[in-house]
Amino acid sequence: MPDPARFEILSGLGAKGPACIRLRTGRHVWLLDVGSGPEADAPFRPEWLDGADAVFISHDHTDHIGGAVHAVRAGLPIRCTAQTARALPPGARVQVLPERGETVIDGIRLVTGRDGHALGGIWMWFDLGEGLFYSGDWSAESRWFAFDMPRVTAGTALIDCSYRRDDVSQDRRRAELDATLDALGPEVQVLFPVPPSGRAGELALHLLPRGGVTLDDTCREAVRAALASDGVTPRARDLRPLLDRPFDPAARYLICDTPDADGGMAARMVWDWRGQGRLGGDARVVFTGHMTAPARAIAAEGGLFRRWNVHPPLHDQIAMVRQLQARRFAPLFCEDPADYLSEPGFAAAPLLDGWGLL
Repeated sequence: MPDPARFEILSGLGAKGPACIRLRTGRHVWLLDVGSGPEADAPFRPEWLDGADAVFISHDHTDHIGGAVHAVRAGLPIRCTAQTARALPPGARVQVLPERGETVIDGIRLVTGRDGHALGGIWMWFDLGEGLFYSGDWSAESRWFAFDMPRVTAGTALIDCSYRRDDVSQDRRRAELDATLDALGPEVQVLFPVPPSGRAGELALHLLPRGGVTLDDTCREAVRAALASDGVTPRARDLRPLLDRPFDPAARYLICDTPDADGGMAARMVWDWRGQGRLGGDARVVFTGHMTAPARAIAAEGGLFRRWNVHPPLHDQIAMVRQLQARRFAPLFCEDPADYLSEPGFAAAPLLDGWGLL
């Protein structure tokens, strides 16, 4: 008789840290995500691979895929979408998952859907016990990335709660960003450091009506790839004119890799502006996502932070748990998950001990 299915949250509960969940199916051991970071002092731990038979990766951001090199060295099969597979190290044994659809793996039904967070990113539902739902990172508010609401039920939901109980909608975030840019005035250049496969397209789409938008080479190619996929919304086509324009360092709005401005064109622009004495004056940096130490150092020189929702606010977290009809949920990727014990909106109990039977 096989052992009962169970899960263990190895990393991702109680901190904005690497995502890694061990799923014991009763016959096999699977890892859901193999992240590192986002902070430099939060690496992937190779011992998390002990006993694993396969790895499933939700999307290509480092805190979910950054430890993949260890899985490749161990010779483990890696299951992810074709888009996510492009970010894997050479030699990966890839078994492609659909961005939306059903797959049967070792007799277990797996349903996947687009996560609204990253190109090729997916949530996963495993037909084990009362059902296990793992969101990876997700957002239902994007005008850029397509999102598929799950049509399954799950006794246990492991969901992205990166924003904790913050309940500010994306509409309000857009309005706050617009007010900030209006206040800076037309003479100020603004750099937006972004992950190319993430906020690059979203911010470009929002800023497009203002004019003066330019994408660096990396972001432009990521947008081009997105438009060639079915992972974005119909509105994304509005960005096609930007694809034929080379990067313009004199443009008003510069959308550049990397998200913390610690590499790529974003770092080069910061370096140039600092050397010209412009940083914090008529050249500003606006960070829109989680800020690691390099980003915080730049912000101290005159940068700004204006959150752009790429994770779910509280009302969407509640809606997801109710949609799944979950009895319990783990609030992942946030500090102080015990805060959820006092949140009355959920029709499920918060799971704080990091493991459970399915």
